[in-house]
Amino acid sequence: MRIQSGQLVRLGYGKYVRSDEVVAVEPITEERGPGRRSLVWVRGVAEPLVGSRAEGSIVDDLVTPAEEAARMRQQRAALQSLLDAFEQVTPALRRVIEEESSIDLGRILDEAHRVLG
Repeated sequence: MRIQSGQLVRLGYGKYVRSDEVVAVEPITEERGPGRRSLVWVRGVAEPLVGSRAEGSIVDDLVTPAEEAARMRQQRAALQSLLDAFEQVTPALRRVIEEESSIDLGRILDEAHRVLG
């Protein structure tokens, strides 16, 4: 893994740090909850910043080039739009689609939910 230099990394709730200034990222295990997912140590700051995003998401942003991260966000948004549209398909229509085309919308929806986390 190589830290991408000079990128702003979102910690959540309007907090951003430069990727090359992050020294360590640690999951919060006690008193974890909304707005408290990870501790991020930043060079020159005595106390760690509390991030509302999981440590894995923050690390992904640290090592992913900005262009690729932007493309990934667009792909996730497109997948979310498809998921929202497919969830509007009634169970009766899902059965017809599966019978006529062998496309299992239920499996596709489950996989999309898994991918989007």
